[in-house]
Amino acid sequence: MDDISLAAVALLCLAALSAGWIDAVVGGGGLLQLPALLVGFPHLPPAYLLGTNKAVSIVGTTAAAVTYTRKAPVDVRTAVRIGLAALGGSLLGAFFAAGVESAVLRPLIIVILLGVLAFVLLRPSFGTTVPVMTGPVTRRRVLTAILVAGLGIGFYDGLVGPGTGTFLVIALVAILHMDLVTASATTKIVNVCTNFGALVVFTAQGTVLWKLAALMALFNLAGGTLGARTALKRGSGFVRVVLVAVVLALVAKLAYDQWTG
Repeated sequence: MDDISLAAVALLCLAALSAGWIDAVVGGGGLLQLPALLVGFPHLPPAYLLGTNKAVSIVGTTAAAVTYTRKAPVDVRTAVRIGLAALGGSLLGAFFAAGVESAVLRPLIIVILLGVLAFVLLRPSFGTTVPVMTGPVTRRRVLTAILVAGLGIGFYDGLVGPGTGTFLVIALVAILHMDLVTASATTKIVNVCTNFGALVVFTAQGTVLWKLAALMALFNLAGGTLGARTALKRGSGFVRVVLVAVVLALVAKLAYDQWTG
């Protein structure tokens, strides 16, 4: 921490601000924040970067979740149930992560993301209009969301990570017929659960740069609050545009890592 330049600190704070905004709108803020930490500390063990990233992210995610729940129709009980399942899934994924070859996994994720992108582009109404429901969401759909969006995507989060928030938004829209704003709001509550679990582990291991995390967290907090307010104000159509942009960025990032790694 003492060796980092003022310019690098400014870059990290800007990345935290931008990541908080993107993450609050549609997920994927780690695309900016984690690479920025890698640039700022190229020789630091990855565990410290991951721990610091989680310490920063949980602040912006919590701020976004609070902002959303005050103004968006969020089923907090369902969100927490999915979040607890995601927490279990992420711990399980992390257990298997050491034995997975990233060179094999990245192409598969790229293909999945391209499929998601094609689906969203070919269905202009996806997430911007909500199907007419004859009653409350069925228990079967809630259970499916807990298993797929919670346990399944949580497992992916622990195994690999990039785009977890984006995948959660898409899954919640598809399974529970949420609009994109409500899905983003629900995702933030799920993210709070998973981030908390991961942060407990990193804290116990002593792999968090707390001074840097505290500074970046202030900017991430501002970005998360602003992002949630922007999404609430601009609506699902705006969130859809950001969703497409984030998926494209994820594909580009993973492709770059695959071909240059």
